[in-house]
Amino acid sequence: MTVPLLSLLVFLPLAGAALLWLLPARAARFATAGTMLATLAAACAVLVAFDPDGPRFQLVERAAWIASLNVHYLLGVDGLSVLFPPATALLFLGALVAGWNLAHEAPRLHYGLLLLQQCATLGIFCALDTVLFFVFWELTLVPLYFLLGRWGAVAGSVRAAARYFLIMLAGGVPLLLAFVLLAASQAVPTFDFLALSAVPLPRTTQYAFLLLCLIGFGVKVPLVPLHTWLPQFALAAPGSLTALLVGLKLGAYGLVRFAIPLAPDAAQDLHWLLAGLGTVTLIYGAVGILAQSNLRVALAYASICHVGLAVLGLAAFTASGVQGAVSLLLSFSVATGGAFLLLEFLRQRTGSTDLHSLGGAAQTMPLLASGFLICGLAGVGMPGTSSFPGEFMLILAALHSHTGAGMAALFGLAIAAGGFLALYRKAFFGPVTRREVAEAVDLRPREWAVLVILIVLVGAIGLYPGPWLEIVRPAAEAWAAGLAR
Repeated sequence: MTVPLLSLLVFLPLAGAALLWLLPARAARFATAGTMLATLAAACAVLVAFDPDGPRFQLVERAAWIASLNVHYLLGVDGLSVLFPPATALLFLGALVAGWNLAHEAPRLHYGLLLLQQCATLGIFCALDTVLFFVFWELTLVPLYFLLGRWGAVAGSVRAAARYFLIMLAGGVPLLLAFVLLAASQAVPTFDFLALSAVPLPRTTQYAFLLLCLIGFGVKVPLVPLHTWLPQFALAAPGSLTALLVGLKLGAYGLVRFAIPLAPDAAQDLHWLLAGLGTVTLIYGAVGILAQSNLRVALAYASICHVGLAVLGLAAFTASGVQGAVSLLLSFSVATGGAFLLLEFLRQRTGSTDLHSLGGAAQTMPLLASGFLICGLAGVGMPGTSSFPGEFMLILAALHSHTGAGMAALFGLAIAAGGFLALYRKAFFGPVTRREVAEAVDLRPREWAVLVILIVLVGAIGLYPGPWLEIVRPAAEAWAAGLAR
């Protein structure tokens, strides 16, 4: 009997969330940790079972779900998605550690929502039926709304949660319309991605589908001008939640998985739109860093900047471009997600991540300061770090296909790097002026573990990217070949 690895992976967190209500409240935290460790093991098992040189989509699970609408329970992974479940599992473990003492009230509800969020996120990376994908996509909104609204970091967190929920809900409307339009364009309506990929859509349908996806996924990426919710979210949410939202670029993954492959002609005709959106987003994010005095908000703008680079590189429609985009998106979970986790450690100790409330933090928290510097340098694409291979491939792809935009991207990345170093210097160096900073303790043993894992991954991926890129390469080549047919 074949073990349904993907179903096990996706629904382990949901089973753990249900189990919490059968246990004493004091055991909820450790039960959640055990569930997340089991999920990480399942994600690693999926990665080990995957053969990069085998069929493109592997570990496929199919069953009739809504037979009257030809909707299937369809899961599968390829080289573009198989690395995201382990990254997701690791980031959720880090978020659990960062929010270790966050849920003093209603711990079972808090950890149950966190596990539900993990279930939905893993489902997004594994779903190959567009309706199933959309269900998981919308399901991510519910736990985030309640987690932010009840356990937010500032007084305005309830308002920020409502704003985020409504914006994302509105963004889901064009996405649902896109998937319905896609299915209706077939002789026999279907939501099966594998079947949809095999039959080219009429060009006019492609245009409508792509534009709807750009809105639906663009809100989540986020692309300028659909980004306005992110800085507010980063300021209001605990760092553990922001790490999950910013570290896992679900919107960009949606562009890679569905939007561009299913509308190849329209995407290539509108290459200028994709490249333009990517370039504007990159420059805006880079300049936005310079205007910030709060490290969390500045990091949010840095993520906007670099996801703009991913979209710009995708507009080259080459294997190296999509390979670089996937590599950079994976690095987000390590570098940017890790940076937000470390900022949460900092906030818990000092009560703030604002530059005016810090200064000299490296004197009392050298390990935390060093870890944040490493993650920050990875975030700006420093050679030898996890983001560099992806950024290098994306820049080359952009320079080859859109030379002017590629040059602008280089300029924007230089601004982003300079902005980060300036903020880091103000926050962690200089004299200690606040009692909270002077009395702060450095990383605890469980936080140490997060830092060590982050440094190992940042260094391993940056210095030896070959194995990871080779997992992605066959699927990236198939992706590019599908656009050229």
